[in-house]
Amino acid sequence: MFSLDQLVIGQKAIITAIETDLLPLKLIEMGCLPGNEISLLYLAPLRDPLYLKIDDAHLAIRREVAKFIMVKPLLND
Repeated sequence: MFSLDQLVIGQKAIITAIETDLLPLKLIEMGCLPGNEISLLYLAPLRDPLYLKIDDAHLAIRREVAKFIMVKPLLND
């Protein structure tokens, strides 16, 4: 288990825990919840922000926010 900011492009994971006090409410409303699948699609220049896919939603978040989301990597298909 590690934080979301450590995913590599194309890697999929399952969200295992979030710091609800430190995570913007909008991310929680968009599905950033334990049990949901997440994958890193793209990194912007300078590696920030991260462009993610959570279930069927696409969103970009700052690396500093991604550190508050813990994930468990999925095995490659």
